[in-house]
Amino acid sequence: MPDLRNGPARLLVVDDNKVNRLLLTRSLELHGHSVASAENGRVALEMLRREGFDLVLLDMEMPEMDGFQVLEQLVNDRQLRDLPVIVTSSLEGVTNVVRCIELGAEDYLTKPVNPVLLKARIGASLEKKRLRDQQKELVRRFATPEVAQDLQDSGFSLGGKLVRASVMFSDIRGFTSLAESQPPEETIELLNTYYALMFNAISGHGGVVTVMMGDGLMSVFGAPMPLADHGESAVRAAQEMVELIDLFNLEREAEAKPPIKIGIGIASGEMVAGYTGTNQRATYTCIGDTV
Repeated sequence: MPDLRNGPARLLVVDDNKVNRLLLTRSLELHGHSVASAENGRVALEMLRREGFDLVLLDMEMPEMDGFQVLEQLVNDRQLRDLPVIVTSSLEGVTNVVRCIELGAEDYLTKPVNPVLLKARIGASLEKKRLRDQQKELVRRFATPEVAQDLQDSGFSLGGKLVRASVMFSDIRGFTSLAESQPPEETIELLNTYYALMFNAISGHGGVVTVMMGDGLMSVFGAPMPLADHGESAVRAAQEMVELIDLFNLEREAEAKPPIKIGIGIASGEMVAGYTGTNQRATYTCIGDTV
């Protein structure tokens, strides 16, 4: 992700008027930005879904697909809904402005656009995007991709919903004795390798790790995203976990280290999945008789 505070950004100019595209592109490039252009909304959407952009400058009146239709497509696209859009249009009237803002536009500037004002609005929009991207990155760092996506789609609220899913508990057998017999640095290294292997197997079969406590892991298959064959997926994940530990033990034995064994338990049924804790600190988990 580029540094959007002061550095250049990747911008897309969408306008059916070739002269307008060229003039605006040149002006933005003089400010150090990388600029691409599209002559209508259809081409713009194809480019947005194929390439990465930081901001869109969007005209309203265009053939094939106008600006309103582009905004409607963007707001319904999970990957593009947060992309900042500044409307630059000759259409006047509060109704048009309100409609664009309601469809997710960051700003609305009437043509001819004042270059000083445009520069300021672009800077402000890019700063907002930088902060949003930073927030998303923090969420991804401390939550699984599935939980991060659930937060993005549904927002955060304490509580849960009834789901049919499978829950898995796994740990390293005899971990306490093993940890006491070796330096803490080796234990941390062992845990990090163990986590990497287990996460790979669990996520590869649609599971989500919800709890990490020492050597213990709790994973759920079927929440927050539904999974039709959650039970079978959990079993396949468990089989792969055992296979990966067997391979890992070959490396440990080659280093004259004792092999490790893991225990895995799986239960399927109804459970409540959601966020528990407080508004300041919460975690995604599952509770119920099945768990």
